[in-house]
Amino acid sequence: MGLMENWLRKLRDQSLFSKIFVVMVISIVLVTVLITTVTAQMSQRLFVQTFSITNSKIIDQIKSALDNSHYTTVNTAINVGQSGVIRSFMTEKDGSSLANFRRYYSMRDQMDRIQSGIGAANIGLSILGGNGRSYTSDVTYWSGSSEQLRNNPITAAAQEQGGKLFYSFMDASPLNSESRYLVAAKALTAPGLTKPYGTLYMFTRESDFRKSYASFTSKGNDVMFLDTAGRIVSSNRTEQVGSLSPELLNSAKQIAESGLASQELTLGGREVIVLADYLPSYNFYIVNLIDKNETIGTLFDKKMLFLIGGAIAAVALLLIYFLTKRLTKSLRTLVKKMSNVTKKNFHNYMAVTGSYETRQLSTAFNYMLRELNDYVAQLVETQKEQRNAELAALQQQINPHFLYNTLASVNILVQRGSKEQATETIHALISLLQNTISNVKETITVEDELINLKHYVFITQVRNGNRIKVETFVSPDCMSAKVPKLILQPFIENAFFHAFNIKSSGYIYVTIMKDRDILHCEVVDTGDGMDLDNKETIPASTSSRQLFSGIGIRNVHDRLLLLYGEPYGVSITSTPGQGTKVSIRIPC
Repeated sequence: MGLMENWLRKLRDQSLFSKIFVVMVISIVLVTVLITTVTAQMSQRLFVQTFSITNSKIIDQIKSALDNSHYTTVNTAINVGQSGVIRSFMTEKDGSSLANFRRYYSMRDQMDRIQSGIGAANIGLSILGGNGRSYTSDVTYWSGSSEQLRNNPITAAAQEQGGKLFYSFMDASPLNSESRYLVAAKALTAPGLTKPYGTLYMFTRESDFRKSYASFTSKGNDVMFLDTAGRIVSSNRTEQVGSLSPELLNSAKQIAESGLASQELTLGGREVIVLADYLPSYNFYIVNLIDKNETIGTLFDKKMLFLIGGAIAAVALLLIYFLTKRLTKSLRTLVKKMSNVTKKNFHNYMAVTGSYETRQLSTAFNYMLRELNDYVAQLVETQKEQRNAELAALQQQINPHFLYNTLASVNILVQRGSKEQATETIHALISLLQNTISNVKETITVEDELINLKHYVFITQVRNGNRIKVETFVSPDCMSAKVPKLILQPFIENAFFHAFNIKSSGYIYVTIMKDRDILHCEVVDTGDGMDLDNKETIPASTSSRQLFSGIGIRNVHDRLLLLYGEPYGVSITSTPGQGTKVSIRIPC
């Protein structure tokens, strides 16, 4: 269940094209397998029916040939039974040598005439009299002694039949396949006698008997004859002759007694079709055994059938793949463009193409983007105006403490008699106020920003001494670059009043350089440093109000984001005991 749920979850996460294609693949494969399997089964069923009908006619032909052979056997038995010479040979007692010779000669002459009357049938005749005399017309059929013949179970069975002709199987020598016989035996009786005076044996080699039906057999199409005990008395499968097969006998009985056309069963690990009929003259069952795998395999090649089905399925899958991909192309494009909206790409408009549904979705998507762009533009403009208003207000609100402390410092300088330094401080304050308050431009040059910074540093050092020194390193090609006003002063001020609480002195370095289209400004101090873990990298505006203009560090970062976008802004790194570095990225 866990594996199935995992597969279902993966399928749900796939695209619509993948889902449609997977469903089509499964459907086509299932339909192909189903059609191929049904076609194979129908072909097999039709073949079995046709083969059964054909082989039923073959069985009838074999039965007809065997009836002719049986007729010859019956005539032979009648001729032997009607011969007074033969009866005399087997009933009279021994006399003189001459009389015995004449009797034997007459009997042999009679047996030769009967033997010649059999014709082309390969049958060997043997007689065994009640007086112990015996005769064999051809020793190639039976070369055993009369005592062996008398003790054979066939003799006792013939006596029990009471003069009725019956057939039996004899394996005279298991090591020699030519010593297998089908023996027609008959007890010889005569009127006035209470018991048979002798026994007639008619030997037919199994190999000769097999010739009567061998032409109707082939690979996987076997013919077998079974006696009532289930013994295979003859078959084109010579290795099975003489063996017992109860399963086959039971199937043959069911077919013969129930009038079935055929029966399917598993025999020796093989799936076979059984056709059978009963031969009352022989008291045998004739069985036609059809190996389904052998015979049906010759009818059609299953492997080739499935290969053709697989090729058709592969072609269908390719067509489905390209058609589905083409039909869902516009939808996939729409999904891709819609996903870009989450990446703040609000200008990724969709071409109105494809099916009716896709066109409607594309139109609605484009309308949404237009409305969203209008709203964002209005929102940005409003925020920009608000930010400019805030900046203008802050610029007009110079911290009174800064002015008070600066003027107090000038007063002290005058009292000390440092009129030149007092004058220079006043001039720096005037210039700083002019550039800060009167200049309402959004951006100024780096050169002007450095002048303002120089004045601010001078005033601060006048007030607090020269224990913190400021050095600037500016690339000449950056002097004319435009930067937002008061972009460096908040960080210098923050370093002056917050970076040297533990250390008594240090340096603040200001570096400005250009890298391609980006202006890099850095303010680095050698002060106390701080641990930024679990703290905001950019302090909030309200967290540290500046003493000069009120423009906090966070305010600078937000202004840069508003003006230039996400890639630009302020980043701060600091190490306790070593100092703090502020990096500012601005497009040139």
